[in-house]
Amino acid sequence: MSEQSSPRGKMIGNKHGTQYLLRNRLAHRLREMQKLPYVVVTNPHLSLVYEIYYKAFESFRRVPEIKTLDDNDAYCKVISANLKEHLAIIPQLTMGVVECQGLVRPEVMDNFINTMLRARISRRVIAEQHLALTETFNSPWHFPQTRSEADFVGEVFLKCNAREIVQSCGKMAQDLVREASGTQSPIPEINIRGHLSATFPYILSHLEYIVGELLRNSLQALTERYQGSSNLPPPIEVLICEAPQHVIIRISDQGGGVPQDILPFLWSFSKGPRTESRLRNLKQVPTMAATMQELQAWSKQKSDAKNLPHDSSLGSLTSRPPHLRLGMGLPMSKVFAEYWAGNLELHSLEGYGVDAFLQISKLGNQNEQVATRASIDAV
Repeated sequence: MSEQSSPRGKMIGNKHGTQYLLRNRLAHRLREMQKLPYVVVTNPHLSLVYEIYYKAFESFRRVPEIKTLDDNDAYCKVISANLKEHLAIIPQLTMGVVECQGLVRPEVMDNFINTMLRARISRRVIAEQHLALTETFNSPWHFPQTRSEADFVGEVFLKCNAREIVQSCGKMAQDLVREASGTQSPIPEINIRGHLSATFPYILSHLEYIVGELLRNSLQALTERYQGSSNLPPPIEVLICEAPQHVIIRISDQGGGVPQDILPFLWSFSKGPRTESRLRNLKQVPTMAATMQELQAWSKQKSDAKNLPHDSSLGSLTSRPPHLRLGMGLPMSKVFAEYWAGNLELHSLEGYGVDAFLQISKLGNQNEQVATRASIDAV
C-alpha cells in the first residue's frame, strides 16, 4: 500500500483540501463585506463580524502546510478555537442587518445575510467534518464503536429516521413551551403518520434545528390561542412522505395562522415589524451554543441532553426560551433546507392555521444539486 493510499496519507491529503477551502472561503466573505457601503460596514455589530472573520483568516493563513499527523493535531486546535469564537457571528450579523434596514434597500441586506449564512454553513460543515474524521482516525482500533457511532461518517448520520426526529424534537419543544408558559394549560399533542420508516443520510443537527423550529412555532401558536379556554387545543398533525430522491414533512396546526403584518416578511432577516423587540431579544443571545448539551442548558432537561448523539452548531436558537422572539427562525431554517438542495414553504390560513412543507433532499443521491450548492458556496 502506498503512502498516499494509506489511511494516514488520506487523512493528511484531506487536511490540505480543508486548509485551502477554509482560508479561501473566509477571504470571499471579507471581500463580500468590503463591497458594502461604508455606512453599513461601520455599524458596530457588522464591524465586529468583519474583525472576527479577518482574525480567523489570518490564523488559517499562518498555518504551515500539513505534512504530519502532529501538524494536523495542531491545525485541529486552530479550527476548534475559531469555531468557538464564531459563535457570536449570527446574533451580531442579524443585529447589524436589522439596524441598517433604513440605510440600504432591504433586498440588498437580505441577499447579503443569506449569502453570509450559507457560506457559514459550508465552512462549519467542512470544519466539523474535519474534526470528526480526525477524532475517528485517532480512536484506538481495539475499542469497538457503539452502534450509534458506527452510523456516522464524520458529521453525516447515515440513518436519519424522520419519525424519530419529529418525536425527539417534538418532545423537546413541548417541554420548552410548557416551561416558558408557566401555566397548567395543556400542551398540544403531536400526531405522526405516513411513511414512518423513512430513513436517509443527513446532518442530524441541521435537521433537528429546522424541525424543532417549525414544531415550536406551531406549539406556541396553539398554546397562546387556547390559553384560558376550556377546550383542549387540537393536535399538531405531521405527515411524512418518502420519494426516491427526497422526503417531505408536512406540519399542520390550527393555531390561527400568521398575522397579516408579519406574513409579507416571513423569510426576511432585515425587514418587518417589531424591530425594537427583536433587537432587545437578540441582545439576550450574545452567542450561540455549539453543542446540544449547551442547548439544553436553557431548560431543565440537562439529563436528556447527555443522550443526544451529536452537537448542533445552532442549537441555542432551537431551544431558546420561547418568549425570546428573534424573528429569524423561519428564514434561518429556509437557508439550511435550501443549502442541502431542499426547500421550505409555509401556507397560512388566517383565522385557522398553518401548513409547513419541508422537502429534504437525501444526501448522496444521484440528483443531488452539487452545482447549485457550489454556486451558493461562492468559491
